[in-house]
Amino acid sequence: MRFVIVTGMSGAGKSTALNCLEDSGYYCVDNLPIRLIRPFAQIAEDGPSLEFTKIAVGIDIRSEAAAGELGMLDREMAETGIQYEILYLDASDDTLLKRYKETRRTHPLAGKAGGVEAAIQSERAHLEHLKSKADYIIDTGKLLTKDLKQELRRIFVEDAEYKNLYITVQSFGFKYGIPADSDLVMDVRFLPNPFYVDKLRNLTGKDEDVRRYVMDSPAGREFVSKYLDLLKFLIPNYIMEGKNQLVISIGCTGGRHRSVVLTNEIVRRLSEDTAYGVRAEHRDIERDPARR
Repeated sequence: MRFVIVTGMSGAGKSTALNCLEDSGYYCVDNLPIRLIRPFAQIAEDGPSLEFTKIAVGIDIRSEAAAGELGMLDREMAETGIQYEILYLDASDDTLLKRYKETRRTHPLAGKAGGVEAAIQSERAHLEHLKSKADYIIDTGKLLTKDLKQELRRIFVEDAEYKNLYITVQSFGFKYGIPADSDLVMDVRFLPNPFYVDKLRNLTGKDEDVRRYVMDSPAGREFVSKYLDLLKFLIPNYIMEGKNQLVISIGCTGGRHRSVVLTNEIVRRLSEDTAYGVRAEHRDIERDPARR
């Protein structure tokens, strides 16, 4: 039996995760009181029903006592011999605050803590010990719903190897500013510019002719090779330092040609060669389209 506890910060995507797992054949229970998880797990372990081969339980920390109760759960479940995994969903304070403002939902601790910002801080403090024990930590701050679902399927359906890091590679145009959420920034304006080729000017880096123009240049091929070597060195070290979200920004002048090609190429190569979740994002590809 595979038993998954889904938890993390309120607003980080626990409901979405449970819906995805349910669609993938998991028997899901949401908001189960922590004191009932152990007996529920024991019943599932002893039951003959096939529906109990994969279980996901969502829990919320709604009081200070709940954090201590989860510590008791560790010991109780260890005594039963039931193996379980913890999926922890997280996002930055700013992201969570923005989501609550957009949805106008009330944080479960807001009334007691005195506002959403204080509630987020309080919840994060209560959950810190739980996060340290998590088998999987996913930062949903940069993920679309489809990206989160894809990552969950990779872990809990396809049983792919998982590392607690999700990588976003994004293209951008320097003329519009460097993305504020960047961890690594690379300037590729040294490469031949398709903008100055008449037949390529109105295309983007998603078009095959532009891709070939950039990648057929010796500098383009060598850059990708050397930059991937650097990333393969950096990524394991970021993981050792506890980083679970890495944003790599690749910029050219307008963010429509060279940076788009290289972003897609790096994402493709990283996806093939690593066990990390990787996605591409193109911030400025639709801005200021070139005109003859």
